[in-house]
Amino acid sequence: MEKGTAMSTMPDPVVYVTGGVDTHRDTHTAAVVDHLGAVLATATFPTDTAGYRRLLGWFESFGTLTAVGVEGTGSWGAGLCRHLEAAGVEVREVMRPNRQARRRHGKNDATDAVSAARSVINGDADGAPRGGTGIVESLRLLKVARNSAVKQRTAVANQIHAIIVTAPEPLRATLKPNTIPQIVTTAAGYRPGDPTDPYQAAKTALRALARRHQHLTTEIKQLDVDIRPLVETAAPTLLNEPGIGIQTGADLIITAGTNPDRLDGEASFAALCGSSPVDASSGLQQRHRLNRGGDRQANAALHRIIIVRLQHHQPTRDYMTRRLAQGRTKKEIIRCLKRALARHVYHHLTNPPPTT
Repeated sequence: MEKGTAMSTMPDPVVYVTGGVDTHRDTHTAAVVDHLGAVLATATFPTDTAGYRRLLGWFESFGTLTAVGVEGTGSWGAGLCRHLEAAGVEVREVMRPNRQARRRHGKNDATDAVSAARSVINGDADGAPRGGTGIVESLRLLKVARNSAVKQRTAVANQIHAIIVTAPEPLRATLKPNTIPQIVTTAAGYRPGDPTDPYQAAKTALRALARRHQHLTTEIKQLDVDIRPLVETAAPTLLNEPGIGIQTGADLIITAGTNPDRLDGEASFAALCGSSPVDASSGLQQRHRLNRGGDRQANAALHRIIIVRLQHHQPTRDYMTRRLAQGRTKKEIIRCLKRALARHVYHHLTNPPPTT
């Protein structure tokens, strides 16, 4: 009997791959690279649930998926980001490619997707995207509606002022001394006559604008009612900070997202809010400048809170007086106050003190 030779079989090595996605409204272009950054393939998928499933399956067909870099996680890529995270995939937020590199090498969707994948490998894309689910996402959507209503109401008030400036003298003399709320109340009750008469036409226009102003005011008040409990639930102790109201608190909560623990610490949150000092030293000159990056709505919220504190919070006013005596300018002091406030807000969002 011939004796056979036994052959040992080695298991296939595990292949680790990384994905990158360039997001758009109707399609997402994806690229998959190996652990060295070599491009394995690129493909385009539709932006719907079926397309997200196909994209994820396509990634996994090349090997073990380690992470996916996604551009626009807060806009066109939000749906894909939620789908990948629900599937247990690690998602990294990718910033827009460097413009100088784009000018040298050109760009297209596939190139941007490859760049997104490689930025995950080389560590440039090391941040998790801001969470887009739960109470914070509801809060963001309500704030979008409220901000739009406030902007429209301001435009309506400006239009009312413009009409009064050029209105016939009897109407102008009646309304000019009044405030906008008084004008709106008066004009909403007008019963104009023939619109061919400029006097009556002005009353017709003012009535339409006044009623629109009233409608927007009612809409804003209702949105305020809806927003308040969400803020109190998302950050129960945040409103205990002097000067922080429902709207400014909502802006700061939205900036932090549902996963503020993704940030490295309070310094990262300050940078995210654009309130961290940026070193601008050169040679013998040692100084810091204003950070013009970050979330500008959060930065504006911090600024409004500090302005309120300077009017009504004695410790803040004392700090301003002390620093002015040391030779600091008011702008520099406000920057310091915003940086300190960002620290307090971060602790309220990540490690709130116990409520009594």
